Amino acid sequence: MELLNKEFIQELLTIDQTPCISLYMPTHRSHPENLQDPIRFKNLLKQLEESLSQKYSAGEVKKHIEPLEALVNDSSLWNHTSEGLAVFSASGLLKIVGLPISVDELAMVADSFHTKPLRQYLQSSDRYHVLGLSLHDIRLFEGNRHSLTEIELQPDIPGTITDALGDELTDKHSTVASYGGAGGESSSMHHGHGGRKDEVDKDAERFFRVVAGNIYERYSKPTGLPLILAALPEHFSLFQKVNKNPLLLSKSIAINPTSISTDKLANLAWEIMEPEYLMKLESFVSRFEQEKANGKGSDDIKEVAVAAVEGRVDTLLIEADRIIAVRITNLVTGNTQKKDIANPKVDDLLDDMAELVTKMGGQVMVLPTEKIPSETGLAAIFRY
Repeated sequence: MELLNKEFIQELLTIDQTPCISLYMPTHRSHPENLQDPIRFKNLLKQLEESLSQKYSAGEVKKHIEPLEALVNDSSLWNHTSEGLAVFSASGLLKIVGLPISVDELAMVADSFHTKPLRQYLQSSDRYHVLGLSLHDIRLFEGNRHSLTEIELQPDIPGTITDALGDELTDKHSTVASYGGAGGESSSMHHGHGGRKDEVDKDAERFFRVVAGNIYERYSKPTGLPLILAALPEHFSLFQKVNKNPLLLSKSIAINPTSISTDKLANLAWEIMEPEYLMKLESFVSRFEQEKANGKGSDDIKEVAVAAVEGRVDTLLIEADRIIAVRITNLVTGNTQKKDIANPKVDDLLDDMAELVTKMGGQVMVLPTEKIPSETGLAAIFRY
């Protein structure tokens, strides 16, 4: 499977072949629920065939569908799914992406790939990381307002204090006994040679410095996501001392992260993240309204289409759950025309607009329906 990131979307945008087939569907992690996934996939293939048949011969339709049909019986695919699946196919190209979020079913044939659900995940303002930190190991999670999923750390990142410090570990011969505290917290009593508190703190500080550096360089910096720390209070202050990650939020989850379930951790994380998320959404909306009042913003589809092809859109806000069956018919003038979404040359207008703005160096944000500041499904802030 492909790694979902901004570079992957950019790669899809460079494909200059038609037809471009995009398929999205929710999937299941475990048996027996995942037995229904290949069946739903086959049903979506039928929709793709019907769309392709409007423009292509039976032989051409078969050629375009065959690579996808081969996936139906691919047990290695269906036994390793997460919450959702995206498949992109064109002549000589097949890309498969496992999604950490559930998505609505969609089978679309167009002149370009439909990437809005990917953007919705990558460019949504509700994403965050949670770092579960204890004295001896770490766990990293990625979450949004709906779910929290553990990230498998890159192989060369030390996940334990022994991995991080190796022979430099001063407290080699100590044993650690934990006892529970309020709210699932725990403290540690150290016994044996080298178990003095200053040595323990020295090791912990060096371990946390390695952790902080790796998380910032490998995860926070590339994604720009806020980081929430889940740790005992005394570990949070020590981590703050060595941390240089500007994305670490000031509020933390004061609990031993190994003592609670992922669902509980998700709830505690969202209590911290929700005000940050709402504030970020409000900043986009208020900026749009201000720029619109100054003549540098619009929610008129025709006007925004023209600005998009001219490279004048600085920021485009698009509605997450709306599909507009309109095609930009002229990339010079920005003219648009209503079409049938089943037409194999028609994609979602909002998706097309997002592609144009991205190619022109603009920013695209996907907002939930209740937060989009327009009735048209989009809102643009112009550079000039």
